[in-house]
Amino acid sequence: MNPLNRSPSTGRLNPLPESGLVFLGLLFFVAILGAGLAVLHRVPSMAAKREKEAELLFIGKQYQQALASYNQASPGTAKRYPVSLDQLLIDNRFPHVVRHLRRIWRDPITGSSLWGVERDESGGIAGVYSLSEDQPIKKANFGPGKEHFTDATSYRMWVFRAVLAIQPSDKPPQSPDPVAEVLR
Repeated sequence: MNPLNRSPSTGRLNPLPESGLVFLGLLFFVAILGAGLAVLHRVPSMAAKREKEAELLFIGKQYQQALASYNQASPGTAKRYPVSLDQLLIDNRFPHVVRHLRRIWRDPITGSSLWGVERDESGGIAGVYSLSEDQPIKKANFGPGKEHFTDATSYRMWVFRAVLAIQPSDKPPQSPDPVAEVLR
């Protein structure tokens, strides 16, 4: 055995046979470090997605209320929805300025101010939805009026429709109160 680990033909030092193991160990360490960082990166991105989802629910509620307000404020007996979202900003049906929405909100999921719209039979906008095909994180517990959000496969299925209050004429007739009849 050559004590200096020199090549007999060239006289140069040969690399130690253990140096390949050190390189392999370093490569393995870098791979584990990269996998750990990838896992740590997913946690903040998931939290950011949940935050955007909560913001979409808030903005959707703003649109729901604005669409319902526009419909309820319709003069006369024929109730209508706006033909464009801009009509929610300034309602020109009145001599004074009426605003149902302060601004056109950006979709927090897509980052765009473009929204999908659901129209009624007369062409008015009765609901809005995100144009994102991404799958929502939240799958249940949306509250009343949003039962159709449960188990949605994309944000496009979260349609924020105007929720109209029951008009007095739409209420069922009340039965007479027997106690009140006795007291008369």
